[in-house]
Amino acid sequence: MSALYAITVRHVRREPVRNEFSYRSYQWFVDPEQLPAIPFWLRPFAQFRAKDHMGDPDRGIGDNLRSYLAGQGIEAAGRITMLSNAAVLGYVFNPLSVFWCHRADGSLACIVAEVHNTYGQRHRYLIQPDDAGQARVRKEFYVSPFYPVDGEYRMSLPEPEESARLAIVLERPEGKPFVASVVGRRLPASNGNIVRMLLDIPLAPLRVSIQIFYQGIRLWLRKLPVQPRPTTAPQSEYQRGAGKHVSSRAVEEATR
Repeated sequence: MSALYAITVRHVRREPVRNEFSYRSYQWFVDPEQLPAIPFWLRPFAQFRAKDHMGDPDRGIGDNLRSYLAGQGIEAAGRITMLSNAAVLGYVFNPLSVFWCHRADGSLACIVAEVHNTYGQRHRYLIQPDDAGQARVRKEFYVSPFYPVDGEYRMSLPEPEESARLAIVLERPEGKPFVASVVGRRLPASNGNIVRMLLDIPLAPLRVSIQIFYQGIRLWLRKLPVQPRPTTAPQSEYQRGAGKHVSSRAVEEATR
C-alpha cells in the first residue's frame, strides 16, 4: 500500500500583515509497521526512523504509537497509516506527520497529528474526527514565533486515496484565520517514481526547512512582532477533537 504523494503546500496569513506562499514537495504514505522494501542504493534517500517521531527511538514508529494510544484508552488494533517526510541523506524535518489509526474491523479509531517546530520540540494531537475526517482542537503547542499559543485549529484530515487534501485553519480570538493546506496526487512507490521525486525536488526535507526560515526572515523584516516561546512544555501531549465540522468555505479556500 506504500505510495508517494507529489504535493503542494500552501500557507495564507491574513494579519497583521498578509503573507501567502506555496511550495512543491513530496511525502510518503506508508504503514509504519510494514515499511516498503527499498533497494539498498535508494535507502539513504528514504529513511523511516523512530527517532524522527515521538516515543522511544529504540522502538518502531508503530510500536511507539500503539503504546501511546493504549495509554489514552484508544482501541486501535487494526492498520496504521502515516503521511510524512522520510529522511534524505540523514536529514528530515516534519512540520506535520499524520497517522490514521484503525480498529480491527477497519474503521477509523482516531487520527494522531504530530507537529514539530523548528526548536526541536514535538507535540501530539489526538483527534476523533467525524466521518469526513474533520475536527476541532485547542492549540496547545508553540509553532510559529509570530503566533502565541492560543486559539483553535479546525482540521480537515481525510485519509489520502487517489489524492490528498488536508487543511488546518488556525482561528484566534478576534483575528482572521491562518490557513495551511496540503494538496497532492498519489504515485506508486516504485523505484522510478522515487528517483523522479528525488530529481524533481532534491533534498526535499531540507528545502522545507529553508522555506520556513526564509518566510520567517521576511516576516521579521516586515516588523511582525515575535511572540515569546513558552518556557514550559504543553500540559498534555494531546487534545481530543470535538468532532465539529470545519467551515467548508475555509477548507475550500485552503485546498483550492
